Formats: sequence, C-alpha cells, structure tokens
Amino acid sequence: MPSTALTRTLLRRTSATTLSLLSRTMSSAAAAAAEPITPGTTRVGWIGTGVMGRSMCSHLIHAGYSLTIFTRTQSKAQPLIDLGAHFAPSPAALAAQSDVVFSIVGYPSDVRSVHLHPSTGTLSTLRPGAALVDMTTSDPSLAADIASAASQKGCAAIDAPVSGGDRGAKAGTLSIFAGGDEAAVRRLAPLFDCLGRVNYMGGPGKGQFAKLANQITIGSTMVGLVEGMVYAHKAGLDVGVYLDAISSGAAGSKSLDLYGSRILGRDFEAGFYVNHFVKDLGICLRESEKMGIALPGLALAQQLYVSLQAHGEGSLGTQALILALERMNNISLAAAAPPPSSSS
Repeated sequence: MPSTALTRTLLRRTSATTLSLLSRTMSSAAAAAAEPITPGTTRVGWIGTGVMGRSMCSHLIHAGYSLTIFTRTQSKAQPLIDLGAHFAPSPAALAAQSDVVFSIVGYPSDVRSVHLHPSTGTLSTLRPGAALVDMTTSDPSLAADIASAASQKGCAAIDAPVSGGDRGAKAGTLSIFAGGDEAAVRRLAPLFDCLGRVNYMGGPGKGQFAKLANQITIGSTMVGLVEGMVYAHKAGLDVGVYLDAISSGAAGSKSLDLYGSRILGRDFEAGFYVNHFVKDLGICLRESEKMGIALPGLALAQQLYVSLQAHGEGSLGTQALILALERMNNISLAAAAPPPSSSS
C-alpha cells in the first residue's frame, strides 16, 4: 500500500477511535449527571473544615451521606472523622472517590490550588459527570475559569458562596448564592437543602458576584451598627436596651441579631474572620474598579477593617469592628456590657 494511502487509513482509524472514546466519555458523563442525588448512591467529598465547613459537613453526615474530607491540618478534621467521615491525603485523592466535591477554603489562591493544580487538584482525577461546588468567597473570574476547565473534563462546576455566618452554618440555614448551569444546581438541591436555601443567580461567576454584593451590604451595615452603639453609649443610654428597642424597627438587621449581644459581651470570637472579610472587601473594590463604579461606603468599611489587621486583630470576628470605633473616640463600651451571670 502506498505510504499516502496508509497514512489516510491510519488517520481514519485514529479519528474513529478518538470519536468512539469521546462518545463513550460523553455518554458516561451524561449518565452520571442524570443520576439522582441520594445518601445511598452519592459519594461526597469536602475540602475545608474550618469555622463554617465543619458544621456544614456534619449536616451531610447526619443526613446519611458518605463523606470523604481533606484539610491541611488533619487534627481539625478529627471531630468529623469521629462522626464517620473518611480522610483523604490530597484534593486529588478525595476527588477520585467522590461524585460531588465541595470546597470552602480561605483565599482565591487556595481555591485555584485545590481545583486546578495539575497533579494534586480535584480536576486531575474527577470522573466525567461529577460536580464541583466551591463555596469560598472568591474571584468571579476564577469561578468562570474553573467552570470552563470542568466542562472540558465532562464535569459541572458551581460557584456557591454562602452567607449566614457560623450560626447559619450550625443551624443549616445559610443563604447559598449559586452560579453555573441551572440544571446542575437543581440536581444538587438535595445536598444544598442540608445546608440552607439555594438561590440561583445565573451562569458561572454570578454566585460570586451576588456574594460580593452581599459583603458590600454587610460592610456598611456593620459600620452603622457599631457607630450607633458608640453614639448611644456616649449619649448615656443603656446600650443593651437601645439595641433591643431598634431590633424590631427599621434599623433592625441580621447583623444586629448576630452580633449586637456579642459586642456587648466583648465576645470577639470569629464566626467570620476579619482577615477573610478584608479579603472579600478587597475583591469587591477590585471588581468595582473594573466596573467603573464608586462605592464610598465599601471603601470606608474596608479601611476600618484593615485598621483591625494593623492592630493584630485579623483573627477576631467581624464584630470586632467596634474596637476600631472605640479607639477613634477614646471610649470603651466594656462598661456597658452586662455583668457575668453568677454561678451560684
């Protein structure tokens, strides 16, 4: 056979083989995507077991799902292992044995490493038809990149950051902002329902945009909350009575409900870290610059929270914003805190 004819024959055979493999991969992905989500059939992987992730994982375990977890510090995962979760040594190892992989980590760089690292990332081993759900507050453009990379592997990727803090995570009442393929979000509803209420916001990255708008709102709300408390204190009001009075009026807010009593009790333990909020507000500022919009309240809130970092308070909760206002005004609301309850 002439060499040209041989080459054509080999090309036809190679093309046929490639098309056959592609067809089988697509069929496998479609079949997997059509499988219902149930505790008995769906293997769940979870990356990140911090303040929020630990509680969220526990809801899935209690719902009967088989859970494999990865966290950089294995000791932090021990309470979940005690509940029956399995530990994986890397994101890739976790993804290889999961049908749906969740992540909620600290920073965009962590998200990129967890999912897109060529050898240890989830997409290096995730099977066609599986799904990624990143619940970290991160860059919308990164969410779109992950969705594109997942699509090339025959997988779905949903950006689904959450709001509600540690209390919402513990109660299973988080607000979830989902971006990506709407059919994939609907399919994942049984898992989302264990964590809170899912809100479909649009295509890839739209969940992140919604969460960033949420953070902009919270930033200015927190400034208003602590400014009002400082003013009430300086005016000689009982700040606890004042907070109770405004809670049912137009000034009432989720931030007041979550943090008012904590601030009065000088409880600055993190339900959401100052460091992470500064990260979020920084992303908001960069996205606002790209959009060409001015958001002065966002800029003010970001600077006040950065001042907490400058005082070494980045590991405190966002309610520690009161400390910045106290320093600015040379006062302390500590005297307004209710006395500790007697043990007798």
